[in-house]
Amino acid sequence: MSQPTIRITRKGVDRWKAGHPWIYEADLEQKPAALEGGEVVRVEDGRGYFLGQAFFSRDSKISLRWLSWTDEAVDDDFFRARLATADALRRRALPDETAYRVVHGEADLLPGLVVDRFGDFLSVQFLHKATEQRKAALTRLLVEHFQPRAIVNRSDANVRRLEGLEPEKGVLHGALSGPATYREGHITLEVDLLTGQKTGAFLDQRDNHVMASEWAHGEALDCFSYAGGFALQLALKARAVTAVEISEAACAQIEANAKRNALGNVTAVAANAFDFLRDALDEGKRYDTIVLDPPSFAKNKSAVQAAARGYKEINLRAMQLLNPGGVLISASCTHHIDEARFEEMLDSAAADAKRRVQILEKRGAGKDHPVLLSLRETRYLKCFVLRVL
Repeated sequence: MSQPTIRITRKGVDRWKAGHPWIYEADLEQKPAALEGGEVVRVEDGRGYFLGQAFFSRDSKISLRWLSWTDEAVDDDFFRARLATADALRRRALPDETAYRVVHGEADLLPGLVVDRFGDFLSVQFLHKATEQRKAALTRLLVEHFQPRAIVNRSDANVRRLEGLEPEKGVLHGALSGPATYREGHITLEVDLLTGQKTGAFLDQRDNHVMASEWAHGEALDCFSYAGGFALQLALKARAVTAVEISEAACAQIEANAKRNALGNVTAVAANAFDFLRDALDEGKRYDTIVLDPPSFAKNKSAVQAAARGYKEINLRAMQLLNPGGVLISASCTHHIDEARFEEMLDSAAADAKRRVQILEKRGAGKDHPVLLSLRETRYLKCFVLRVL
């Protein structure tokens, strides 16, 4: 059978040639009725000139996801080479690490595929119909290349619903005998690959977790702590650390991780971080180090204004709670709020808090989360290190 072909509009051609890996439904000359989604299609301009190949999606507003500029076979060898290239970057950039993101979707030219490594285990997300249909082949290639003890399917992300897919999770290869462990700097963490958030943990913050110990001092507060990635690093230098997390199960995990690392100065508190910050201010508490690492406050553009208000509220209260010379590490994983807007929010919070604030560092995700220059969505994580005067 001949490969299906899709022609795109002039606007779509300009977008394609500019290097953006996504073409939207509005930029198709005609949506193909015969395709179910997940197919590899030839992409042409209005005159029939070949532009490259892409995954086709029927249900998502993103109809085409770039695969190649050339007319090459998109087969096992194609994906084998892409996986090897992604792994080679990590082996060069992080030669001594055993926990990192192996494949970062479009940024590694593998749209719809996310792979995280936790020691001898891999945690994988198949986010689009194209990768879902190739799940068995991709799993086999991952086993071939990495020889893991187990591969866990964490395709329980709601973004799959945009592709007409239901969230799912389970074990694809090998077996799990319990939680996996991995290291971040001097800290050992335990993660449940089947029940933890995302792929089990937030590896994009790994370098920032370790960095936090460099600035930690005195009384420390870690809000939205999850399993204690920041809190445990703060505890290496701070006198005492309060880790605030709304989930009681996560609080238990924080306590277990603190015990595992012989850190007796960490207290986990099951509470809403917004409420905790407000109450702490009312009670006259003060801290020397505060970390704010909330989940995304905006899943789409319509929620940006509310998200900005939420970020400002917690950062304003944190600035008010800090002693002079205190350090605030403030992060956002909301890609709809870019670094410039996040910095404007911090500036506004500082003004309302009547505090002078220095920027000590601007950071993002680690080297295992490369940014595709033409896709801003891959530059989603912002992490500011601030000193409140």
